[in-house]
Amino acid sequence: MTREELTIKIQNEKRSRGLSWKKIAEGIGSGSPILYTAALLGQTTLTKSEAENAANLLGLSSAETKLLTESPNRGSLTTVPPTDPLIYRFYELVQTYGTTWKALIEEEFGDGIMSAIDFEMQIERESNPKGDRVKIGMSGKFLPYKRY
Repeated sequence: MTREELTIKIQNEKRSRGLSWKKIAEGIGSGSPILYTAALLGQTTLTKSEAENAANLLGLSSAETKLLTESPNRGSLTTVPPTDPLIYRFYELVQTYGTTWKALIEEEFGDGIMSAIDFEMQIERESNPKGDRVKIGMSGKFLPYKRY
């Protein structure tokens, strides 16, 4: 089974069992629901015990469970730019504000990058009388470029 096939199976099991990503995350462990969802969608890994918990929730085989612990092919969007409207909006944000974020980060921290490895993210619903809003918080370790 490929990682892509496993992702499809996981999505089907989630749907057929009437589970939410949040409920699945609670059953996997005490980590971030964002991390667990990313792992189940094939973008990162689970620990052995987390994978076993996921397997129990979703009826996965031992080979499928092991696959959840193996390094994935990250960033595997099918098309660039993405065509899904929600995902495209993130792409659009980077196109519009990427240079601004870069300028402000470099002014504050110096020449470097924000890690996507040593990284945390939160997604929340923010009530608003004009319509609920999506609130996303990201925190990544600053990594200065090394001079040599």
